[in-house]
Amino acid sequence: MKIIQATIENLEQLLPLFDGYRKFYKQSTNTEAARDFLKNRFKKKDSVLFISFDENENAEGFTQLYPSFSSVSMQGTFILNDLFVHSDYRGKGIGEALMNRAKEYAIDENSKGLTLETSIDNLSQKLYERLGWKKDIEVFHYTWEV
Repeated sequence: MKIIQATIENLEQLLPLFDGYRKFYKQSTNTEAARDFLKNRFKKKDSVLFISFDENENAEGFTQLYPSFSSVSMQGTFILNDLFVHSDYRGKGIGEALMNRAKEYAIDENSKGLTLETSIDNLSQKLYERLGWKKDIEVFHYTWEV
């Protein structure tokens, strides 16, 4: 397994993974919109993507981090917004490796850390907790949508 920080040159390799991620969250396929969305992330440099490849250079999975800030700690932080491993590659430690790469990146950037949000029935919670992530029990998160 090889994990790299993705660039716009990896766009076509990311697209099927990104589409699979969106389908997992019950969104319909829209390749052109997905391409535009990812292209804008690269152009605007407003996210960091890591992609995993097998020994034959097939894309296995990805994670996407969005930078944010903590006023209280006066530090940067990252939101681990997306984590996805193609079904053909699950159970091989790829999700764990991607999360560990995200941790390394956060450390390298001298950030406060990483935050993620997941559905209450997502089976990956066991992975998160095994890797030292703590479930927030002290605050509520609220969402406002247009």
